[in-house]
Amino acid sequence: MMTSAMWSSASVSAPPLSVRRPTLLLARRSFRSCSLARPPQLPALSSSRLRVRCTSAASDINSDSSSVPIDVVADVKTEKIVVLGGSGFVGSAICKAAVSKGIEVVSLSRSGRPTATDAWVDQVTWVTGDVFYVNWDEVLPGATAVVSTLGGFGNEEQMKKINGEANILAVGAAKEYGVPKFILISVHDYNLPQFLLTSGYFTGKRSAESEVLSNYPNSGMAFCRETNKKSVVLRPAFIYGKRKVDGYEIPLDLIGEPVEKLLSAVENFTKPLSSIPGSDLLLAPPVSVDDVANAAVAAVSDPDFFGVFTIEQIKEAAAKVRS
Repeated sequence: MMTSAMWSSASVSAPPLSVRRPTLLLARRSFRSCSLARPPQLPALSSSRLRVRCTSAASDINSDSSSVPIDVVADVKTEKIVVLGGSGFVGSAICKAAVSKGIEVVSLSRSGRPTATDAWVDQVTWVTGDVFYVNWDEVLPGATAVVSTLGGFGNEEQMKKINGEANILAVGAAKEYGVPKFILISVHDYNLPQFLLTSGYFTGKRSAESEVLSNYPNSGMAFCRETNKKSVVLRPAFIYGKRKVDGYEIPLDLIGEPVEKLLSAVENFTKPLSSIPGSDLLLAPPVSVDDVANAAVAAVSDPDFFGVFTIEQIKEAAAKVRS
């Protein structure tokens, strides 16, 4: 926009003297070549960068020789995820991994904000609530994915409720609010015979899986890319890491990590045993909580990532995120 103003000369006469008012010119300044540009490609996991470039020059100076570029960079979040059970062992690892990739994170859990003082904690929106009573208007609007880590042990009724009913309710809410992706942290079946999978823990997890897959059907890679709607079920075995319970840290990695390395080293020898019912109780390799978290982050951002993932597939997905 070009603005200019001029006070024209004026004279006042009174005999015998004549006084002429001096002319006052306001300097004109023009602003030119202001453009708004977005880089041609946005990174899949990090924040978008919005760049504004402006040049300015005075009207009596060649603009080409005095153009001064001004770059303004703003971070714009491209993903927003809601982590159910985000303050728990697996949930907090997912929150941390997502934050490190520039993803906006909202956690919903009964305990709310954890006591940890790590820097990433301040970058998560912590909502205290129960999936059975929460006002979803405070959690789901604008979400691009829901990641559920809900699960636990107890009596039969309790396990069916937390592993099954809670997840089923969350799936329905996510679908109602138009959330395009749902990622469920489930469990490996350990190659157990069917009659041993009737406990509330396994039946709850499997009913939750069925609800996710039926409400978020994966109709092939082309469908998922076109609609951006997909479901992901991760089935890890024993998850290890440093777990905090009532203020105490339990170093599950002291057991899980060496066992994982051992089973990986002898995998070629133990594969023939995998057909034996229940053999995976001893032979299924443990999974690092960081691997589960990174696989969940891959599920959020990668359009080619959908379906049910085994232990090895979880580790492969996590390796791609780390690389």
